[in-house]
Amino acid sequence: MNQPALPAEFLAHRYDPGHDAVHFVSAPRALRRSVPFLTDENLPSSAQPIVILRADALASAVPPVRLNFIFHSAYCCSTLLANAYDRPGAAFSLKEPVLLNDMVGWRHRGAAPTALSAVLGDALRLLARPFDPGEIGVIKPSNVVNGLIPAIAAARPEAGILLLHAPLKVYLGSIASKGLWGRRWVRDLLAKQLADDIVQLGFDQPDYFLQTDLQVAAIGWLAQHALFVQIARRWPDRVRTLDSETLLADPPSALAALDQLFGAEATPAMREAIVAEVFRRHAKSGSDFSVAHRAAGQESAAALHGEEIDLVLRWIQAVADGAGIGMELPAPLLG
Repeated sequence: MNQPALPAEFLAHRYDPGHDAVHFVSAPRALRRSVPFLTDENLPSSAQPIVILRADALASAVPPVRLNFIFHSAYCCSTLLANAYDRPGAAFSLKEPVLLNDMVGWRHRGAAPTALSAVLGDALRLLARPFDPGEIGVIKPSNVVNGLIPAIAAARPEAGILLLHAPLKVYLGSIASKGLWGRRWVRDLLAKQLADDIVQLGFDQPDYFLQTDLQVAAIGWLAQHALFVQIARRWPDRVRTLDSETLLADPPSALAALDQLFGAEATPAMREAIVAEVFRRHAKSGSDFSVAHRAAGQESAAALHGEEIDLVLRWIQAVADGAGIGMELPAPLLG
């Protein structure tokens, strides 16, 4: 049976492998702009999805547009940067669509690689639905999706890919300042990274969880860092790397370079307007944001947790040296 095409406001949200069906939910552009992530708690219609067989959804899908990706190591201004690509008529952005998380979960439950590859490609096509003709897409997946970067890059050969991270000291300060929630989150992340088999640091697997919370955080960061090195070297023509502090030091230059990588058209004046609007507002809370405020938060974390952070930094450097992992990423977006 032919399925009529859904308007672009309907987001491909979840995948049900048992029925090979996709759940679509209403997510107008204004809602996508206002929420930090496209998760159930931020999508009022998530409890009443429109369920369509994958084959029917593909049959009615509009021709796919160019997709680009911002992969990240968390707490590195990735949501802020994704917001800079909500440009009606030119680009749309998706912040951590759960459909890609479902691909990870299905993989961990034993999905056959050939089936996963096919469904992943279809999922990306269903996410590549613009609001207006001529728009490109920019997806910022959750960092739990990082293990699928090679498969995603292969599925979308047109994609420009940014690998964004926070310097390790900044990252550890962010985790420490989150308290119990942040310390639990890094352990959950490491468990998923181990399931993806992307942690190759010379430990026996049970030993990872004998480390302190910030050691676990550093291990997860280093595992993603090593993966980013591999990705940047594998696709040197379309992968660039950037850290959060370089981004915040010169947003217009970063956006100019990223526009070129993504194939997004904008004038310098347009980019300045984007910076004035997007980089002055906290991406998650919507409150006022500034580099000075961020720096103050980092100083506070250092004052409270500086000794522990410094010890972990020295320890993880030894781990990196033993594993042959350089701490500088290749293919910088700037410089």
